[in-house]
Amino acid sequence: MGNNSALMVIDVQVAPFERKKYEPVELYNSEQVLANIAALISKARAAGTAVVYTQYTEGDDSVVWAKGSPFWEVHPMIKPQEGDIVIHKYHADPFYKTSLHDRLKALGIENLIITGLTTEFCVDTTCRTAFSLGYKNTFVTDGHSTFDSKLLSAAQIIEHHNGIIGSLFAQLKRAEEVEF
Repeated sequence: MGNNSALMVIDVQVAPFERKKYEPVELYNSEQVLANIAALISKARAAGTAVVYTQYTEGDDSVVWAKGSPFWEVHPMIKPQEGDIVIHKYHADPFYKTSLHDRLKALGIENLIITGLTTEFCVDTTCRTAFSLGYKNTFVTDGHSTFDSKLLSAAQIIEHHNGIIGSLFAQLKRAEEVEF
């Protein structure tokens, strides 16, 4: 893909992985998704490709999502390194009221490889907004996850979003198929 690409790691923070400790829900396929994202980060860094992290953030009164809380931190298995871009965001859309688009453009980024949490919220929104801004997206079909909802299982939500996003907003690839 070249140096005009960036790997996006959307909201892979501690909270979703710990949610099962205080609610009867579990992040679907969490260990495999995390391993897939870690492998992609390693490949991206080896190729000199930019790695961009987003962190969903709420006000200081939030127990879970306040900046600096243990749950807010990026998962320790994939922590950012010096030189990575880290964007703190307050909405599902990482481009909304952040410096993300300007920072990507300054680096000449045209292609985004998108991974993260959660599928139907921040990941979906990232794909759609990036497409609208003119980025060529690759959506990693086994690099995102969510929770069961009242209507659909997490597996159904993931399959549905892979289909919708792949129909217009991104090329679909499995983690092992992504080249940098």
